[in-house]
Amino acid sequence: MPGTIIRINVSPGGLPKRPVSLGRIGAVGVEGDAQAHPGIHGGPRKAVLLIAAEVVDDLAARGYPVVYGALGENLTTRGIDVRGLRIGDRLRAGTATIEIAQVRVPCRQLDVYSESLQGELYDARVKAGDSGSPRWGRSGFYASVIEAGVVAPGDIIAPVAR
Repeated sequence: MPGTIIRINVSPGGLPKRPVSLGRIGAVGVEGDAQAHPGIHGGPRKAVLLIAAEVVDDLAARGYPVVYGALGENLTTRGIDVRGLRIGDRLRAGTATIEIAQVRVPCRQLDVYSESLQGELYDARVKAGDSGSPRWGRSGFYASVIEAGVVAPGDIIAPVAR
């Protein structure tokens, strides 16, 4: 099921990432984006981080002080079934094609919002690659770039190959 890109986010490093009106996605990520810890984040296999707006909305409704971009995502999406995404799935995002490379492992930087936040997003089953975990997809997915392109809020994001 296709979804919509509702926000593109970048930062000079660290959290939160701030919105931009247009994102140029290249081999190592969204132009203008950097990571505070490039040895851990970023690079060709972690070029783009996707997180569902539904996850952020749920966390905010439950009292976590988060907004879009706060979790470090480059693309905030709405409507795509993140629970159905699998490693190796290819998605069309605007004019770019990306491939889900790995589940995002939340880092301690998220503790600024709450020390319990990581547990809301990720568990041992997700770590083991078990898509049956109720937390599957909540922490987001890193994607590599198959075809560079441009994304803007309102663009469709949809699976093109599994």
